[in-house]
Amino acid sequence: MTCYPFLAYTKGMSSVAFTVSAPGRICLFGEHQDYLGLPVIAAAINRRIQAEVTLSPDGNLLNLYMPDIGEQMEIDPSQEQHYLRSRDYLRSGVNVLLRAGLCFPKGAHIRITSNIPMQAGVSSSSALVIMWLRLLCEIAEPPLTPAPDTLARWGHQAEVLEFNEPGGMMDHFCAALGGVLYIDTVAPYRATRLPIQLDGLVLADSLQPKATVEVLASRRRDVTEGIALLKRRMPHFDLHTTSLDEAEEGLKRLPERNARRVRANLINRDLTRLALQLVSSEKWSPQDLGKLLLAHHTQLRDGLEVSTPKIEKMLEAALGAGALGGKVNGSGGGGCLFAYAPGHEEEVVEAFKRAGGNAWRVQVDTGARLQ
Repeated sequence: MTCYPFLAYTKGMSSVAFTVSAPGRICLFGEHQDYLGLPVIAAAINRRIQAEVTLSPDGNLLNLYMPDIGEQMEIDPSQEQHYLRSRDYLRSGVNVLLRAGLCFPKGAHIRITSNIPMQAGVSSSSALVIMWLRLLCEIAEPPLTPAPDTLARWGHQAEVLEFNEPGGMMDHFCAALGGVLYIDTVAPYRATRLPIQLDGLVLADSLQPKATVEVLASRRRDVTEGIALLKRRMPHFDLHTTSLDEAEEGLKRLPERNARRVRANLINRDLTRLALQLVSSEKWSPQDLGKLLLAHHTQLRDGLEVSTPKIEKMLEAALGAGALGGKVNGSGGGGCLFAYAPGHEEEVVEAFKRAGGNAWRVQVDTGARLQ
C-alpha cells in the first residue's frame, strides 16, 4: 500500500461534496446458517461507516484517508486493480464495477471513518464494501443510483466471491437495504423487509479478538462433512426439509463433533422459522422473542462452540440487569454479542461494561444512504 502525507490529502480541498454511509448489522436468528443456504433474520443498526467525499478539480485519482486505522492510499479507478493483500476490498470494489461497465473520469479526496466495532462480528467489512460501492456509483460518469438489491449483490461479489472466501449474503443485504430482514440465502437470494418495530437492543463488544474467516471455515467444514456422512446413511436427508426427529437416528452414528454441529444447525433452522412466525404476528410477545434468542445462543454455545467464557459472563450480567434475551453475534470466538432489553437498555449497558466489555444502545437503521 502506498502512503501519502496528510497534507497531500488535504491539498486543494474546498468543501465536502457529499457523504455516503452504510450500517453494521446484528443477526437475530440463523447465525452460521446463511453460508449453508438456510434463511436468516437480521437487522441493520445505527453503527455506521461513512465517507466524506470532495471531488478533485484535476485527474481521476482517488485519494483516501482513513484516520481510524492510520492509513492513506491512492487508487486509479480507470484501470483493473491488482490486489496488494488479501481482502483488498477497496480495489476489488473498483474491479467489480469496472466489469459492470461503470467509468470513473473524476478524481476525489475521500475521508473514511466508522463507529462500527472492527473485526468484532458486526459486519464492519461488508459495511465498508457497500458504502464504497455506493460512493463509486455516485462519482461514476454518468452517476448511477443502483437498486439496493443490486448493491448487495455487487458487495457479495467484491467481498466473498472475488477472494474465494466463506460467507453468504446476509451482511450485504443488511448494509444495502437496512431494516429488519428475512433473507432467503438459496440462489438467486432474496431479502424481505419485516414489519416489526424492534426496540430495546444493546450491542456489546467483549473486546476479545476473533478470527472471522478461520471460525467460519472450520464450522462450515464440520457441518458440510457431517451432512455428507449423514446422506450416506440417509440418502433422502435434506437440510431444508428433514426434521430433527427424522435425522436423529442417523446423527447418532456420526462422529460426535460432526453430529453436534449438524444437530445445532437443524435446531437453529427450526428456531428461525419459529421466530419468523412470531415477528410476523400482530400480537407478538417480547418475552417469547427473548426466549427464542437465548435458545439460539445455546446452540451457538454448545453445538457450534462459538461463544467464550467472557461472552457467557457478559450475557449473564445482561440478563441479571433485565434483558429478556441475547446471543453471540457474528462468527463468534470473541467479538460482539447483543442483548434484547426493552425498558432496561441503560442498565444492561452498564452491566456489560462491569463485566469487562464495551456497550452501546442501538436502533434498527436504514441501509446505505447518500447525504
